[in-house]
Amino acid sequence: MPQEKTGETRPFSSSKLSVLRKHPYFCDLDPEAFDQLCRYAKHSTLKRGTTIVSKGDPGNSLIAVISGTVKISVSSVDGRSAILNLIGQGEIFGEMSVLDGQPRSADAIANTNCEIFTIDRREFLPFVRSQPALAMKFIELLCARLRWTSDQVEQVILQNLPGRLASALIRLTEKHKQEPKGRTIAVTQQEISEMVGMTRESINKQLRAWAAREWVRLEHGAIVVLNVEMLRELVEAGGEDS
Repeated sequence: MPQEKTGETRPFSSSKLSVLRKHPYFCDLDPEAFDQLCRYAKHSTLKRGTTIVSKGDPGNSLIAVISGTVKISVSSVDGRSAILNLIGQGEIFGEMSVLDGQPRSADAIANTNCEIFTIDRREFLPFVRSQPALAMKFIELLCARLRWTSDQVEQVILQNLPGRLASALIRLTEKHKQEPKGRTIAVTQQEISEMVGMTRESINKQLRAWAAREWVRLEHGAIVVLNVEMLRELVEAGGEDS
């Protein structure tokens, strides 16, 4: 895994640990167990564009994002890309391969400058076995990821462009609804096009139409959702954008 390590020594700063501590799957660990988990964590800083893992790599670590955004994607032999997810601060990824020992199912690339914690599978699995409640939470996490994937497949197969785009914006907004700027989505139009499977030109045309209605506002490298309820109504109507 290419990376630039900071050389930071433990103990980690409280701000970095608090990001991990606030994750719903670690927040209920008792202090001693959480301290043990932190002893396993290796801290790295990554520049934008750094490949963290590639599809087919051994699934030998769990990764938590401390700052920045990581893009989970797959590519075809002819160079086309599809973004499966954007993992932000406080989220984890790589748990599927860590738990089943199979190769990575997608690429993970630093979408911005990032800080991450990496926990080796050889240390993480015994830790999970010693924490039955944590094991149950990971089952919940995997179920949530499966539902997310099912929703994406349904949208690609059944929805038209307005419906797919509205669904994607709603999902990204929901992920960050507790943040002060929760309706500002740090995503480019090219990235959105790779998420919904349409051309950037089509995405731009639809977003501009919605901007004229004041449903969204377009900013450099970001989309601000101004009227999420109208987007929800559009999805519920089957994506018909009258």
